Amino acid sequence: MIIAPSTGPKLLGFDVFFVGSILAGIAAAAVVLAIYAAVTVRDPMAKRVRALNARREELKSGIITQKSRKRQSLVQRSDATDKVKDTLRGMKVLQESQLKIIQQKLAQAGIRNKEYAVFVIFARMVLPVALGFLGVVVLYWTNTFPEWGSFKRFMAFAALVISGYKGPEVYLKNKSKKRTSEIRKGLPDALDLLVICAEAGLTVDAAFNRVAKELGRAYPELGEEFALTAIELSFLTERRQAFENFAYRVDLDAVKGVVTTMIQTERYGTPLASALRVLSAEFRNERMMRAEEKAARLPAIMTIPLILFILPVLFIVILGPAACSISDAFSGGIGVKH
Repeated sequence: MIIAPSTGPKLLGFDVFFVGSILAGIAAAAVVLAIYAAVTVRDPMAKRVRALNARREELKSGIITQKSRKRQSLVQRSDATDKVKDTLRGMKVLQESQLKIIQQKLAQAGIRNKEYAVFVIFARMVLPVALGFLGVVVLYWTNTFPEWGSFKRFMAFAALVISGYKGPEVYLKNKSKKRTSEIRKGLPDALDLLVICAEAGLTVDAAFNRVAKELGRAYPELGEEFALTAIELSFLTERRQAFENFAYRVDLDAVKGVVTTMIQTERYGTPLASALRVLSAEFRNERMMRAEEKAARLPAIMTIPLILFILPVLFIVILGPAACSISDAFSGGIGVKH
């Protein structure tokens, strides 16, 4: 059986029609995925609203079951959490200061259950041992990479151990950073809406609720924080604590400035709308400066993609037809000689 050679034009040894067919198939699949993603859009606040309702019920239960001097704890602890905590305390590796820091990182990452901080500390203790043992088995006992020298094996083992220790912290830090960035984008718009609500005569609780509803779809993280603050303003005995919880959950200096302004307004009775208007203009100018800074960095950032991806494609588009013509001419000339 003789397979006929491909008669299509070739460029750099590849069949142009075959490569074009593959690229066309990839483009069609990307279009189908884009249409599917556009059709199946879900409300980003759906899951967050359920969590907020759970928080409202917890605050209600805390008020109903309040005793003469001590309120019932609102944190629901599980048996697994207590066992892990007892194990860590028995090993003398659980410190209250470290626990509070991780609890704040969890809150800044959008994870409401503070009891997960115990599991984070437990993971930081167990993962280096587990990954280190896995590295010893793979690198030394089974000799999976025989071409590696002793230095490369040791570096791979050290990388596994360090990644096991720093992995949970890096994950929380990245998640908190993304969430803070999304909140920063919508904060000026939220302050403008707060100014409008304050000038319309709404209370602070109603204003926060209204802003959460209006911005919930565009900025779900910010809408969730505003809704949670409104719930705490309605149920906590001290309104100052609700504002401080807002600053505790968001690692952003702008939010701390807003919280300070709200606390001073509640305490001294200063006009809320004028203070929020000044803060909104300040944050909007800051956002514009960040956009201008990114635009100024764009030419330097685009240099490497331009050299690696755009210029080769441009050369192929310009010189490709000429190369195909020259190849056909030479192949025709050799055929005439034979």
